Amino acid sequence: MRPRAKYAVIYRHRNEYPISVMCRFFQVSRSGYYDFVHRLGRPEKDAALAKIIAEQRERSFRTYGYRRMWLVLKKRGIHRNPKTILHIMEKYGLLAEIRRRRKWVNMGQQVHKYENLLNRRFHADRPNSKWVTDISYIHTKQGVLYLSMIRDLYDNSIVAYKTATEQTVNLVLDTIRLAMRSEKKWAAAELQLHSDQGFQYTSQAYFNLTKSYGITPSMSRRGNCYDNAMAENFFSILKTECIYRHKPASFCEANEMLERYIYFYNHERIQLKTGVAPLTLRHSA
Repeated sequence: MRPRAKYAVIYRHRNEYPISVMCRFFQVSRSGYYDFVHRLGRPEKDAALAKIIAEQRERSFRTYGYRRMWLVLKKRGIHRNPKTILHIMEKYGLLAEIRRRRKWVNMGQQVHKYENLLNRRFHADRPNSKWVTDISYIHTKQGVLYLSMIRDLYDNSIVAYKTATEQTVNLVLDTIRLAMRSEKKWAAAELQLHSDQGFQYTSQAYFNLTKSYGITPSMSRRGNCYDNAMAENFFSILKTECIYRHKPASFCEANEMLERYIYFYNHERIQLKTGVAPLTLRHSA
């Protein structure tokens, strides 16, 4: 994220959090932020277009990337180069919040990296033989809640999930421990756990825990979100059907929403491919 986009985020949340704390979090200077605020009073040539994009962004539930936004503007008779639209969306912090291809960021030392054993083979013949895992963000007025989950590719059920207000290695480790407590008895002898290359999954602690449980780690290629598409798919379903519709105000409300929705998803939500809820298929296996 460019500094200007970071300043824009800080400005939007200036009444919710201390400026100094947000500047440290985004690793920008306070002088740079206040210079940004000073310039806000000066009209910019792309400000009018940014306002239109912002309106369309809200209408699309913040799901449109620059390509779709370019098509929307074109239909309205506004003709700009797609890269210009991208630049404005980046400049004003108007990028899509879901279904964006992630930029690979090294947030810590990568101690261990693993082969892509899953290799987009998203079918499993038996329960607890192929799991996928990832972390996503739940935005609330209180701040960001991080959601870590494990999904079984046999029936697409959510085996375990944990939330935290910080994105740490322990969040991932606790999710694995919870999954193994509930499923260890039925876990396959060769259980694969597929993840992206996030620093939590390349850590020594992750290596030690998966080894102790006899889990074989598998890892997406660098910067390739499609290798972990089934984890991304669940987050998309969750946010579209639950989070974006109700917009939790607090961590407590978000956790309650997640508990209700994931129970519904596992026990009641019918899958079009099977005609039954995920755990119905598991219990009949």
